[in-house]
Amino acid sequence: MSHYRRALRPGGSYFFTVTLADRRSTLLVDEVDRLRDIYRRVCRDHPFETLAICILPDHLHAVWSLPQGDADYSRRWSLIKSGFSRGLMAAATRSGSKIRHREKGIWQRRFWEHMIRDERDLQRHIDYVHINPLKHGYVQQVSDWPYSSFHRWVRDGCLPRDWAGGVEDGEFGE
Repeated sequence: MSHYRRALRPGGSYFFTVTLADRRSTLLVDEVDRLRDIYRRVCRDHPFETLAICILPDHLHAVWSLPQGDADYSRRWSLIKSGFSRGLMAAATRSGSKIRHREKGIWQRRFWEHMIRDERDLQRHIDYVHINPLKHGYVQQVSDWPYSSFHRWVRDGCLPRDWAGGVEDGEFGE
């Protein structure tokens, strides 16, 4: 069995990419209300602050800040993923491994995490989250994508509505 090393800093901030097993799927935006509901419930029961989030058809990006003394983001993602999947139809074909692990085959088993190092790193990752729908060609302007915390940042006066990020292609990678 593989043991993955995760960066754990209680009270830290982290960037995440969480992806569906089927990269051609549009399930996350098709079921965005289901995702939002379980996300809110997990946040209520296991508090964390969402600094930025963007939900795309087949994956999502988020930047979280965890409470002091707490570094258990894996449990939170497990609860979000399982809560979202509960009640959805299982994927048509599942591997023996997915069946043994009682997985429906909706999500990729793991997720990408990056511990935020400093304020510059934090800003780069927040910008990446917000620019992502533009990067993937879903919209012409960041403000046109409805499933993003970008709108909260605009409402709070942190970003202008016509913000395009000024991100050079390839700066962030995925």
